[in-house]
Amino acid sequence: MQTTMTDAPASYLNQATSGAGAMKKIVVLGATSGIALEVQRQLAGRRCELLLVARSAERLTELQADLSIRGAQKVLAYAADLSAVQHHAAIVDFVRRQFADFDTVLLAYGSMQDQKNSEASVDVMLEELRVNFVSACAILSLFAADLEQRRTGCIAAITSVAGDRGRRSNYVYGSAKGALSLFLQGLRSRLHPAGVRVITIKPGPVQTAMTDRMANAARFADTELVARDIVRALERRSPDVVYTPKMWRYVMTAVEHIPEVIFKRLAF
Repeated sequence: MQTTMTDAPASYLNQATSGAGAMKKIVVLGATSGIALEVQRQLAGRRCELLLVARSAERLTELQADLSIRGAQKVLAYAADLSAVQHHAAIVDFVRRQFADFDTVLLAYGSMQDQKNSEASVDVMLEELRVNFVSACAILSLFAADLEQRRTGCIAAITSVAGDRGRRSNYVYGSAKGALSLFLQGLRSRLHPAGVRVITIKPGPVQTAMTDRMANAARFADTELVARDIVRALERRSPDVVYTPKMWRYVMTAVEHIPEVIFKRLAF
């Protein structure tokens, strides 16, 4: 594991602190994922402080420099495999020590194996569930306990519209994301009396490295648009469940109302 820290250039800090109030302090879990990269650029432009967690120390170092130039007040990094639950306690301990008054946690990592691989191998299927559901619940529970005790803050997690209904083309990935959405719903109820927000973010297909191999990937949503919706949600201008792009709320409402006798015959 590796911990590093960079600060924005002094000239930029002078501009940022002039007439500015307290800045948001955001922990990003899965900082090198396609959506997270664009979210962080937008947050840097808002002069936020960021603590980034991802596997690659090299990519984190590059990202720190980029975000500092873009205006982030402070950028810290911690290199660890978020899918490995045994690393979670050390991650949270580092955050508590180095970023003690953080107010926001954004979970933005995941895995999407080809459905056929999950059907052919129980090990692949279990790994998909472990990364997208089990590990996510584990680390969010640790952060939830901290924010609940302090009675402040926000937890946001990226799930997927794929979790709204099981389709033959991606039901393993979809079931993991659907389970995570259900977990977040219960967590939101638990943390509501403490004044802690829990936001479920459900993107439709997005143009990222994870979706490049998929058919019609060129038609998927642009990461900048999706990131803008996420940042808006973090700024407390959104409902508890955010579909992005917005049309997916209506699309999935329609999909959920298709009778099962018809839905099981649809080849998608």
